[in-house]
Amino acid sequence: MNVIISYFSSIPSSHRAIILAGGITFFWLIESAIPFIKFNYNKWQHARINIFFTLTTVIVNFALAVFIFKTANWTTETQFGILNWLPTMNPWFFAIVGLLLLDLIGAYLVHLIEHKVKFLWRFHLIHHTDTWIDITTANRHHPGESVLRFVFTIVGVFIVGAPMWMVFLYQTLSVVATQFNHANIVLPKRLDVFLSYFIVSPDMHKVHHHYVLPYTDCNYGNIFSIWDRLFGTYMTLDREKLIYGVDTHMKPEEHNRLTNLLRIPFQKNKNTIH
Repeated sequence: MNVIISYFSSIPSSHRAIILAGGITFFWLIESAIPFIKFNYNKWQHARINIFFTLTTVIVNFALAVFIFKTANWTTETQFGILNWLPTMNPWFFAIVGLLLLDLIGAYLVHLIEHKVKFLWRFHLIHHTDTWIDITTANRHHPGESVLRFVFTIVGVFIVGAPMWMVFLYQTLSVVATQFNHANIVLPKRLDVFLSYFIVSPDMHKVHHHYVLPYTDCNYGNIFSIWDRLFGTYMTLDREKLIYGVDTHMKPEEHNRLTNLLRIPFQKNKNTIH
């Protein structure tokens, strides 16, 4: 555990970039060779749109990173936050508890709120409009949503009292988990079901991208599946019945045109509430 703490305490930005780019490349190659669904689409054109949103997410996170540093350092110096109030425990258990709590606030909770608050749903909608879910969909977030998710990450760090090494570890696991459960891949059914008891498996998250309610409002988790199971938001759907997208934006000019996607949160003449 000391090796992990030491590495993530000072993980170079280049390593984080390699993890992001390496994950995209790895899953891109797999889904190109043996895709779960053989989409009839221009993969490169689709990727250009989603990589644009990936880059805006990176820019937002980089621009606001100082606030996470300050928050994590403050909680460490003042011993504020849940982790600092708990009795001394095994370092591995300490890390697992911290990661679970960060995932609850920084991923599950904000995702749930984005679906329940109409104004915020307008921004998150861009992610759901994608009718060709693949590895590039993982970070298809409107810049406005990227800011909101960053704010919740800061709130999570503050409440949890997470040290900076744990924040970096959480963000790294979050990137890998998001790529894994969005990639156009399929696991053996029994393996997928087994994994879904612990982490968000591909089948589990793909249900969240089914185009109609109530499936759109389920399976909010990012890394760990415990929160959906605990709070009653876990659902299943046969793979064969999956239809990606959101029923209000099924036309290509609505979900596959960058200029329209950027405008969706501010459009008044289109019903953006699912």
